[in-house]
Amino acid sequence: MIRIIVKEMMKACASPSRRASTEIAKRLVAMYPNSLQDVIEGDVVGQGYHSLVKQIQARIENVKRSSSPMIQKRKKGSDDTDEVPPEKRASIQDTYGCIKWDMKFLPVSETSQSQQEKQKQMKILSEQTSFSPEEVKTLMKCTYYSQRKAINKGADLQILIEEWPFLFQEIGMSVHFEELTGVPLKQTFLTSLEKKAKRLLHFLETTCADKSKRVLEAAVKLRMQRGQLKGSSEDVKDMMLLLLSYFDEKEETLLHYVEETCLAREVQMEALPVTPCIIVCGSSCYASRLFMLSVDHKVVNDHITDFISAICLMLGSYYCLNIHYPVKLGSTLEFLQRCFFNINPEKGTKVEKTEKKTLHVNPRVLTLIAELSDHEWRETI
Repeated sequence: MIRIIVKEMMKACASPSRRASTEIAKRLVAMYPNSLQDVIEGDVVGQGYHSLVKQIQARIENVKRSSSPMIQKRKKGSDDTDEVPPEKRASIQDTYGCIKWDMKFLPVSETSQSQQEKQKQMKILSEQTSFSPEEVKTLMKCTYYSQRKAINKGADLQILIEEWPFLFQEIGMSVHFEELTGVPLKQTFLTSLEKKAKRLLHFLETTCADKSKRVLEAAVKLRMQRGQLKGSSEDVKDMMLLLLSYFDEKEETLLHYVEETCLAREVQMEALPVTPCIIVCGSSCYASRLFMLSVDHKVVNDHITDFISAICLMLGSYYCLNIHYPVKLGSTLEFLQRCFFNINPEKGTKVEKTEKKTLHVNPRVLTLIAELSDHEWRETI
């Protein structure tokens, strides 16, 4: 189908633009959504037509490659540059997927003094062994304005930890994340896991393992580590580690292993990445019953009791603290973001900028979505 479409396109124009490919893909998906739309378990990924655009563009480039002379692109001179200023570039990535990144005005019922009083109240509550969860949620929601102002001005991480202690705990980050993105953090992840995790895991363990030696070796290793353990949490660990293998991304950029009895102050911070990282207290994810979260070489939460919460806090940190996805982990994080946290912006990317041109949806993520959809379709016939 792609070959036929491109052949007809190139009869009308020898070098179709990406815009033309996008328009044709959009119309085709509108006509045949059940066959062509980018969907996982009923959830549309991105605009639903990006993988078709990718296939059309790839075919156009393949056809043109044999006839196009190899001419090196001329570098632009210093007077002919359209480089985006660093602050503007950061802003684009910081606001990616957010609906309320900055607030110009205080809520009507709030004043600067009332914000400070609520902040002090939360500091007191954070030092108590027991507190009312609903009270904390209300206070976090009421002071969201002040939290965003501090984060967006670039407040030092240690100051944020001291001034907003609940921001780094599951109860507080969930409130902040939902205000910021409109998405309930853990609830969305759990719902998506229920719908998609088993099917994705089965696909990675069978079809992908058959095609990729790297994924096969990872699957065998995980089976040995997991042993007889069962449960949804163990499935999530398998899924995450196999996704890393599928995308050929390094496990150490996401997970850092320490001794089971290791305390937060004993963690060797220089060995950790600056981006959010899950510290596993034990020799493997399966053996661990305690996790920590580090950001910028600081342990921001040293008592996370389950892996699912650790994943939510890790992903939430990228959004709440204006952190860009590292290139080395970009595909795994974008797949999680789009398919399990249902954040699907039409434009932009949260991956840190490089010299390479970036697309609105990571091509490797699109490939996995397309392969998974094809696998699901074949199983039904």
